[in-house]
Amino acid sequence: MLIKAYKTLAGAGALGINSRNSEYIMRCNPRSLFPLVDNKAMTKQLAVKYNIPTPELYHVIEHHGDISRIEKTMENRNEFVVKPARGAGGQGIILIKDRTAEGLVTSSDRLLSTAGLHFHISEILSGIYSLSGLDDAAIIEALIHPDSVFASVSYSGVPDIRIVVYRGVPVISMVRLPTKASDGKANLHRGAIAAGIDISRGVTLSAVHHSSVVTRHPDTGNCVSGIEVPFWKEMLLIAAKAFDMTGLGYIGVDMVIDRSQGPVMLELNARPGLGIQLANQAGLRTRLNSVDKTPPDIFADPQTRIEWAMRTFGKE
Repeated sequence: MLIKAYKTLAGAGALGINSRNSEYIMRCNPRSLFPLVDNKAMTKQLAVKYNIPTPELYHVIEHHGDISRIEKTMENRNEFVVKPARGAGGQGIILIKDRTAEGLVTSSDRLLSTAGLHFHISEILSGIYSLSGLDDAAIIEALIHPDSVFASVSYSGVPDIRIVVYRGVPVISMVRLPTKASDGKANLHRGAIAAGIDISRGVTLSAVHHSSVVTRHPDTGNCVSGIEVPFWKEMLLIAAKAFDMTGLGYIGVDMVIDRSQGPVMLELNARPGLGIQLANQAGLRTRLNSVDKTPPDIFADPQTRIEWAMRTFGKE
């Protein structure tokens, strides 16, 4: 069980949810700044100012009356992503990979009619998928074509990389790998697996699937450790800049590697989960304490912060 795994990590400085909330999220993340990350449209606008790449934004739908015009707006787009601006946990996201005479083809090869798309967008606007349950907006953006680096350890879908950043310092990271059980989505609660990533080298470590530590992907059978992640320093730099961009001191930065664009930031999370500790077999508290005990000169700029992190949090 996960509880048993956390107890094993306790001696290694594991961070629990109550401590995370009281000691880090409440202390480091002013509530007034949460909209910058909870609203994906605002996050995109902010990222432009800091030269952080995100998927190209095609359209934002804010009112039910605009839904009927979506076909005209997107008539020349055969692939795109529809997502709630304030969604969480991958809920409400539809990936369109093709367009036929019968309708739109989703990433899971399901046919989606025009009426079905309109209904889904209407649900998004009604706040069904939003964090607060209040009215939301629908974002339509470019579809990511993932780099092949994780192809041998993924079942369909798009693997994504999360880096947790504390006071601007990347402290721990993992890659979430889709499985058949997760329906090709990089969502741990649905059955995706998470492999830790060595901060210093950008190489995958052990992995966790549900409550078990695993060495191989459950569908492909391939080993998940020892994979070198391309563009690693660039990804660390994007993560470190997210602190300067938002002012949030404890944050999860989610990225993907597009085969043509390289690293692209998907979204930010002001309440990143703790399963990342299991994926790395390492406690977060120890690393956060190391940041707090460090002389202030390491916080001078993003580049200095990532260099310090690579020296401090590497694994052999």
